[in-house]
Amino acid sequence: MSNKQLFIAFWTLLVKEVRRFTRIWGQTLLPPAITMTLYFIIFGNLIGSRIGEMGGFDYMQFIVPGLIMMSVIINSYSNVVSSFYSTKYQRHIEELLVSPTPNWIILAGYVLGGSVRGLLVGLIVTTLSLFFTDLHIHNIWVIISIVFLTAVLFSLGGFINAIFANSFDHISIIPTFVLTPLTYLGGVFYSINLLPEFWQGVSQLNPILYIVNTFRYGILGVSDINIGLAYAMIIGVIVVLFSYSMYLLNTGKGIRQ
Repeated sequence: MSNKQLFIAFWTLLVKEVRRFTRIWGQTLLPPAITMTLYFIIFGNLIGSRIGEMGGFDYMQFIVPGLIMMSVIINSYSNVVSSFYSTKYQRHIEELLVSPTPNWIILAGYVLGGSVRGLLVGLIVTTLSLFFTDLHIHNIWVIISIVFLTAVLFSLGGFINAIFANSFDHISIIPTFVLTPLTYLGGVFYSINLLPEFWQGVSQLNPILYIVNTFRYGILGVSDINIGLAYAMIIGVIVVLFSYSMYLLNTGKGIRQ
């Protein structure tokens, strides 16, 4: 395929994915906005007023970066896992597989489609947070880069989950039993400096801790972890997940069986 044909194939997949979730915005964009608003009200205003400061900032300011990243993670992941599994279930995937479209274009289309949803929901949640607190940008490049890398990372995770899923129940297992616990224990609502030394070490095994703290550093300028290490880990995981996704597509595992 020529470069123009590759671009058309990629753009078609991307537009399809974006139109899919924007067409049903009441199910894809509105619920996270309502959920995060409740978090702001309950944890930020009601409980936060009793907690006081966290890491040198009022509690609302401290948790907002984590809640924004939580929305990006969940929506990037869920968009790809539901979309690609539906393509498998309805057997639309066969049309892609028999076409001359390269597998990396297929993967890029779905992953960036999920990333767009994650970024859009993150922007909506960020806008809503401004009604509850003031956000100060410490490093705009850290903010942009970590949000994009996070959206790509969890879109890839959703793609792999969709390949191995054999029913609609399977696409909810990872978000329910893995992503949600890791997110709540990933420093969204507290600084790990409050934990005993042993549990601080355990928390540092949680990859979401690095994502949340890097984004918090971009906004507030504070972090519980090394920013350079966080970037190295995130980029490394993206490379591994992308390579594994390409392997699954090239071999047809979970698709052609």
